[in-house]
Amino acid sequence: MIELRDIRFAYDGATVLDGVDLTVEEGELVLVSGPTGVGKSTLLGIVSGLVPRFSGGRLEGDVLLDGVSVVGRPPRERAHAVGYVGQDPAAGFVTDTVEEELAYGMEQLGLPPETMRRRVEETLDLLGIADLRHRDLRTLSGGQQQRVAIGSVLTMHPRLLVLDEPTSALDPTAAEDVLATLTRLVHDLGVSVLLAEHRLERVVPFVDRMCLMTGDGTVRVGDPGELLAASPVVPPIVELGRAAGWHPLPLSVRDARRRARGLGERLAPPPVPEEQPSTDGLEAQGLTVVHGATVALRDVDVRLPAHRVTALMGRNGSGKSSLLWALQGSGRRRSGQVRVGALDPSRLDAAGRRGLVGLVPQSAADLLYLETVGEECAAADGGTGACREILDRLVPGVPDDHHPRDLSEGQRLALALALVLSARPDVLLLDEPTRGLDYAAKRVLAGILRDLAADAHAVLVATHDVEFVALAADDVVVLADGEVVSSGPVRRVVAESPAFAPQVTKVLGAPWLRVDEVVAALDAS
Repeated sequence: MIELRDIRFAYDGATVLDGVDLTVEEGELVLVSGPTGVGKSTLLGIVSGLVPRFSGGRLEGDVLLDGVSVVGRPPRERAHAVGYVGQDPAAGFVTDTVEEELAYGMEQLGLPPETMRRRVEETLDLLGIADLRHRDLRTLSGGQQQRVAIGSVLTMHPRLLVLDEPTSALDPTAAEDVLATLTRLVHDLGVSVLLAEHRLERVVPFVDRMCLMTGDGTVRVGDPGELLAASPVVPPIVELGRAAGWHPLPLSVRDARRRARGLGERLAPPPVPEEQPSTDGLEAQGLTVVHGATVALRDVDVRLPAHRVTALMGRNGSGKSSLLWALQGSGRRRSGQVRVGALDPSRLDAAGRRGLVGLVPQSAADLLYLETVGEECAAADGGTGACREILDRLVPGVPDDHHPRDLSEGQRLALALALVLSARPDVLLLDEPTRGLDYAAKRVLAGILRDLAADAHAVLVATHDVEFVALAADDVVVLADGEVVSSGPVRRVVAESPAFAPQVTKVLGAPWLRVDEVVAALDAS
């Protein structure tokens, strides 16, 4: 259906893609993977026509749609066949409400009103967002916005869907629903899907082929199992298969469970780390937050002790971001109180709040306002180099002279994380901090958070990334409809719900969380 021939792309003199050949056939789901900043979004932008027309840079090679070259044509001339959803869904919205956004693309294609109405209803049901029909797009959570963005493309019935990190802001259940929907479109309607994703554990079981991008601008295309067998970047389930010596490697929990029958019982259970003394930190009581007619939080009590990393989980729209802003002090609360020691962050000025409670918001780019990466780092740490050191640990090789808006989504997030982490606030709040980060960067981030906790800081991470929770968290708080429905040690809470359980727990059962625990037990046996 669409073919890339000998694609070469360079930006500011740096080669991003070098001789890339890729064909996506009708009714095929192809995964694009690779380290943060390797050029996945650039590749998708070339397919959709947005690169280099709206990004700059030099493009060589050819793009063919049904055998006809479209490389020199504007994106609108392939919009009927190619639908695109970027990493920042809100950046593509052009209307005010969910229903209007779903209809907008069809209006531009000149479809009849009765067709538009039918497709809007179908898409609302398909993505489970019928209750959001009349909601203002600005009031939606990040995950809800992502589903609306996908729906606004689906209503146009494109033959090729190009999706950049489509599940990054979705809770595990919603992510599975979206991926199942995409699979039905591929199998039943012959739609082709090209998607980039860092959370391979979610996507690999659904894909037909994989395009693995390397740091030298080239790509390897083939069967997911074969590529992952030789890749240093693999999901936990493949890493577990390597440790246990399974061949071929499992790509789904179902495959791994069949191979692992009795393995957990033969191994000594992982040691439970001793709890650090619970001191200071942050305490909130009776928090109620209301947005218009919507009650986001209802009489919530939360305690974030120092020396601990706490994960905040829950489905999209459960109130996680509202809780973070209320704890930080900038978000309005109808009732309740927050204390860090003797201080209420909401009663401090902006500088005082930043020193006491640091927050990395879901839209991390909101923290970036200077002209270069180097200026951002120098403003954050006063020239000590602490910010640059953290950035290099998360995503090495980001040039100082690059504008922050020219970075990939993952690189921008890493820069925002470095800005806040370098200040080492008493309490650190992170909203979806792993969006756009590869496995290596997530391991580094987990290590930084563990070090902060060991140094008597309190850390709260709102995330849908269950594998990151297993890696970094001591405790878990689960929200539903603005209320705390579960809380406690990570091993107990994630085992209570299949939706929030990491892959190792699904395969071996509690109390196993991570592959390194299984490796240690195998070595000991």
